[in-house]
Amino acid sequence: MVVQVEFNYNSLTPLERAKVSDTKDIIPFSRAYSTNLEEEYICTALKSGKTSGNGPYLARAESLLNEIHKSSKVMLTTSGTHALEMCALLTEFGENDEFILPSFTFSSTANAFLLFGGKPVFVDIRKDTLCIDEQLIEETITERTKAIVAVHYAGVACEMSTINDIAKRHGLFVIEDNAHGLFASYNGQTLGTIGDLSALSFHDTKNITCGEGGALILNNETYYHRAEILREKGTNRNSFLRGEIDKYSWVDIGSSYIPSEINAAYLLAQLERRFEIQSRRHAIWSAYHVHLTDWARSNDIRLPIVPPQCDHPAHMYYMIMPSQQAREAFMAFMKERRIQTAFHYQSLASSKKGRAINPSNKQCAVSDQMSDCLVRLPLHLHVSDDDLSYIIDCILQFSTRNVCA
Repeated sequence: MVVQVEFNYNSLTPLERAKVSDTKDIIPFSRAYSTNLEEEYICTALKSGKTSGNGPYLARAESLLNEIHKSSKVMLTTSGTHALEMCALLTEFGENDEFILPSFTFSSTANAFLLFGGKPVFVDIRKDTLCIDEQLIEETITERTKAIVAVHYAGVACEMSTINDIAKRHGLFVIEDNAHGLFASYNGQTLGTIGDLSALSFHDTKNITCGEGGALILNNETYYHRAEILREKGTNRNSFLRGEIDKYSWVDIGSSYIPSEINAAYLLAQLERRFEIQSRRHAIWSAYHVHLTDWARSNDIRLPIVPPQCDHPAHMYYMIMPSQQAREAFMAFMKERRIQTAFHYQSLASSKKGRAINPSNKQCAVSDQMSDCLVRLPLHLHVSDDDLSYIIDCILQFSTRNVCA
């Protein structure tokens, strides 16, 4: 669906343009969307007197997520980061166990395993999808390698067939960091259900949110029992609640990874409105892609690439500028017009912590380039048709030819 552009910024005189820029409300880069259900569900949870974890709203939200992910088992967590930490615990990461991950990702992807003694080994990303370059993985495998962490950037899938083949040959775990990829698929298979374990995020920048929250996806039933214990502070409390034992006790390591009923109620409301949320996000993504294609080509700017085997969730819309200077000029240009844009990750291999962990790590040139040149556009349900038209028309006014090399 392409939004029809009725507001034509190009047709305005310079004086009229200045007036629009002065009076236009700031269009934020990101703003969480609420349906008409969140307040109702949260109030019901408050009135029930049951606001801690493992309540009815958590059960209903998990049931919907299980339906989306079919044969997999989904457990809500307090954040996507905590879901990744549970992945590290379930795969029993220990001192100096190595894990392979893309350099172009958020620090949580590394921290979750580093906390338990793991050592990150950074691999550069592909130029097209900005996902981990599967052709570079095998050369980084050593006798200490334990897992490959595949980050589905912008919800566009990594080349999972190749990654799974590599993992199988070397006896490695495959963990999907699917923070961006709820509702996306690869060769018809739902993202998050392809590796051994996966993590989702419901941070307020995500398509579906509860402010702070996440989910662990288990694709092997042998993990279920221990995952319950890890999530319940190392106790077998869930077995007790089901009547399987007469009392519960401390039986393993673990932490407090269960979200409150308040968060679960908020999340359920969002999940029940997922079709309208996704429809609007795809409309905005498609409008950007259709209306900016010719402009981008003439300005040496690259737009997102989605391979035919991938269905994306319209999580973000980004552009890759020809230089860091061009990106800075573009972001300043948009700010003057009261439109917020944002860059994204700083390459982990080139970061202060990344260099301290592994000073000899190979430079990840594509990741470094994306750190310098990638810019993201507003994509959320508070972007109205008028806002979208204004954003697109403002972008079309910008030319990289006016930026000094």
